[in-house]
Amino acid sequence: MTLLLVLVGGGLGGLTRYVVTGVVQRRVSGWWPAGTMTVNLAGSALLGFVLACGLEDPFVVPVTAGFLGGLTTFSTWMVETLAAGQGGRVGARRAGLNIAVPLIAGVLLAGLGFGLGTLVR
Repeated sequence: MTLLLVLVGGGLGGLTRYVVTGVVQRRVSGWWPAGTMTVNLAGSALLGFVLACGLEDPFVVPVTAGFLGGLTTFSTWMVETLAAGQGGRVGARRAGLNIAVPLIAGVLLAGLGFGLGTLVR
């Protein structure tokens, strides 16, 4: 049953990523991959929250490995970082920003989600 729930959760997470990334990216002009960053940062906050709030065991894996695993994307982030890095010094700065901002913000949001989850618990 857990495998089926992970499958469904992953599908819903992937669909959510597709929709959210598209909506956000259409509203942002320029090189910044705001759609990917939005889903990855939201996933960080939600994972911290889910792990801290004491969700019952049958739902932890489908929500974390399933939905949040489908929602977030490391590989797209890396490819977008490579693309941002094209173009000399400007590209190198863009790639650096695309690495640093999501990492720092992701850790902070995971901590915030974890803190909120402990309050709910």
